[in-house]
Amino acid sequence: MDPRKMAPGYTDEEYPEIVDIRAMPPQPKTLKPGQVPENLIRQYFEEGYFQLDNFFDPSSELDPCREVINELVDELAQKLFKGGKIKSLHEDCGLLERLTKLDEEFPGANILLHKTGKLPEAFKKVWENERLLNLMEQILGPDIAGTPSWNLRCKIPKTEATTVPWHQDLGYQSVDAYQTLVVTVWIPFVDSNEQNGCMQILPRGHLKGKVGRHYSCVGDTWYVDLPEEEMKNNLGVDVKDAKICPVPYGGILVFSNFLPHRSLENYSNGIRWSVDLRFKKTGLPNGSHGLKDDVILRCSKEPEMKIDWSMFNSVERMKIKRDKEGNIIDRNDDEFDTRISGPWIRKWELVHSNRHTDEAWKDYI
Repeated sequence: MDPRKMAPGYTDEEYPEIVDIRAMPPQPKTLKPGQVPENLIRQYFEEGYFQLDNFFDPSSELDPCREVINELVDELAQKLFKGGKIKSLHEDCGLLERLTKLDEEFPGANILLHKTGKLPEAFKKVWENERLLNLMEQILGPDIAGTPSWNLRCKIPKTEATTVPWHQDLGYQSVDAYQTLVVTVWIPFVDSNEQNGCMQILPRGHLKGKVGRHYSCVGDTWYVDLPEEEMKNNLGVDVKDAKICPVPYGGILVFSNFLPHRSLENYSNGIRWSVDLRFKKTGLPNGSHGLKDDVILRCSKEPEMKIDWSMFNSVERMKIKRDKEGNIIDRNDDEFDTRISGPWIRKWELVHSNRHTDEAWKDYI
């Protein structure tokens, strides 16, 4: 049978006890900075998410990330210009416009930025933020790791490559992580709303502790798709109950890796920037297909532990892959290659071929 028509990512297994209210740790009687009332933690386990509109101080905690994003865009502009791919650096444009201008001259510039592998220092500071880790303790307990699956989202306007269809995060992760609860913390760097493409979630879609059957891949993207009928028949939720989640700058959206969600199209004239960071209990599979280890963020046996980012930063997951024999090798992509061909593409039945899927399957058929 053609391996592209198989779906090894679908197991039909259910683990509700790791995602529902039974998995909720004992809550502290006295809240630490960043921690929230118990009803919100209960909402996480009962509904699969909660939102805080005012968690970070934008000027002191998030503005440094915006500065780094400007630097990353400038580095990309310089590379494209020196490579003869664009005629203008568009230095007169700011955070909300410049990448769009670059993408107009070199289609796929936004993908090159999305493939950024090294974690910038400012993002690291957000990930290890004490208040954020205190909040994660309420969901995961005292031993916390960060998974390799972090992403800078550069959602330029009216672009297929930045409009993400319905999925569960586990649709992209390896099967060995299907019994791991991973908490996604989605952080916008501008106000997110319906106009510029905010998040949309399906409450209670996590409760079966089950990964639905996804399909590969949507349009000219590397995105897998979780059909509406699949969610209704296999996960017990209907899109008519979907909830749009506009999150202001300084706020966060916290949700389960089992929760179906999507990112709406950006109809505005400005770029919607965000980052997603993921947390789990230490020692459990991280879903990275064996490409990269976690970073230990908090340890109950070493409360004064200093976070060691050296090994985490030494591996850029977008620059490596596993070959057909399972060995980790360099991708050796051209620096202007706008294809993304991760192993999740081969997890699901191929219903639509494109340049991303062709690259993902080229050594396997």
